[in-house]
Amino acid sequence: MYRSHTYGNLRIEQIPDKILIFYKDHLQYGMPVHIIVGTDSQNFDDTKIVSVIAVICEGHGGIFFYEVTRRALIRDVRTKLHVETNDSLKVAETLVGIMEGNEIYEEMFLNCPIAIHVDAGNSRNGKTRELIPELVGWIKACGYDCSVKPDSFVASTIADRISK
Repeated sequence: MYRSHTYGNLRIEQIPDKILIFYKDHLQYGMPVHIIVGTDSQNFDDTKIVSVIAVICEGHGGIFFYEVTRRALIRDVRTKLHVETNDSLKVAETLVGIMEGNEIYEEMFLNCPIAIHVDAGNSRNGKTRELIPELVGWIKACGYDCSVKPDSFVASTIADRISK
């Protein structure tokens, strides 16, 4: 079950309709609308994983939807990033599966390609730097644009805040 501050609790199958409303409402601004998926996790007694679908119109705000899941504790950073990336890709694939080929979403689907944000950065001392080429290659091979820190705000800011 996904949650939204705007729409409450939703199934993922309901989200494209809400994205479409946002898209149509923001066409008037003549600015691109972006659909971005990002996931982050935090360790507690288990691993809390938060996947976010954000819809943003440059300069005119946005909305987001998020799902919280819990899994057995994942201590290894590489494994955590693979789980987060895999979860983001599953969400993106689900959205594509709902929207692709559906006449209702055609214009939006063609004009708003889905991108993935990964909570990994190039900091010299960071634990995730060496994983970036692998993760970015995986995401691009699946057909999505990809951003890492400092540009991966959906994963590193929205999902991060909810996961704490």
